[in-house]
Amino acid sequence: MDEKTLIHQISTLVDDEHKLRTQLQQGKITEQEEHDRLRAVEAQLDQLWDLLRRRRAARLQGVSPDEVEAHSLDEVEHYLQ
Repeated sequence: MDEKTLIHQISTLVDDEHKLRTQLQQGKITEQEEHDRLRAVEAQLDQLWDLLRRRRAARLQGVSPDEVEAHSLDEVEHYLQ
């Protein structure tokens, strides 16, 4: 996946986040639905941002970004801060 595709996917997920919040405010979904769906969207965003950062770091180190693979959602969500 190239950088342009990653950025597009991130943008789409951010739009989804905004739509979910709007749907909650309009009473179209419950707080629980919003929470569950936001959690999934945020996990995907974390994974994509992680991949984008690691691809950029690889490029700076002279490594092909195409050699960088996405970490699992579980791995990304449990990074130590």
